Amino acid sequence: QVQLVESGGGLVQPGGSLRLSCAASGSTGGIGAVDWHRQPPGKQRELVATISSGGSTNYVDSVKGRFIISRDNAKNTVYLQMVSLKPEDTAVYYCNALVLFRGKYINSWGQGTQVTVSS
Repeated sequence: QVQLVESGGGLVQPGGSLRLSCAASGSTGGIGAVDWHRQPPGKQRELVATISSGGSTNYVDSVKGRFIISRDNAKNTVYLQMVSLKPEDTAVYYCNALVLFRGKYINSWGQGTQVTVSS
């Protein structure tokens, strides 16, 4: 069994920074492509950033230049570094990854971590 565990959320003032982590735990052989999504209060979940197994990245326009997605394959962990945070970044952030388990990639979601940007 494998699971994704997010951490690093919290309350931060506008202009502040946070780094989210998404770690795969359990009997996994590694992780493939990973996405970060977020769901603001009362709104639909949206894709924020993606990173391929090879390290190629993409971002939604609203976070370009402020968020950086990266990965540490040795730790089966993906990060989302967020700077210059704005109130509109307030949301529950989820990671979604293809996790290698018993020779197959399984699409997995983390439980989410709350990010609140407020003064």
